[in-house]
Amino acid sequence: MDEDCIFCIISKGEDKETEILKQDEELMCFRDINPAAPHHYLIIPKVHIVSCLCLQWYHHSLVERMAEMGKAVLLEQGVSDMTDIKLGFHIPPYTSVNHLHLHVVAPTEHISHYLRYKFTPGERFVEVDYFQKILRNSQPHSELHSCCPL
Repeated sequence: MDEDCIFCIISKGEDKETEILKQDEELMCFRDINPAAPHHYLIIPKVHIVSCLCLQWYHHSLVERMAEMGKAVLLEQGVSDMTDIKLGFHIPPYTSVNHLHLHVVAPTEHISHYLRYKFTPGERFVEVDYFQKILRNSQPHSELHSCCPL
């Protein structure tokens, strides 16, 4: 845990203003404080991982569980069209909090015109399916980035 990280504070239950929509032993979901669309949620691991660049090949199941929780929350919140969603990570330095968080956004057609660039795949944003392929194809003991001692 990082004592100064707002997401670590939330994951410990110390932020009373954040409404937790879903959680288990490993993950937690809450609304994005600056929503880009009617449904904009964040899925975080309870352990402190700096960013998606810290993930290694063996984290593919963590990312899968994060995506599954995101889809489950969308369904619970009344979103039925799973083809009109965005699931992905912002890539540093385009992250506002240095704690791994998956953006779950729906419907994509309602993403604010002024925020669409933040969720367009490229140097700022990587969709979860594409990122999963990268993780699965990386070699054991290879590193995407050496920012975390995992």
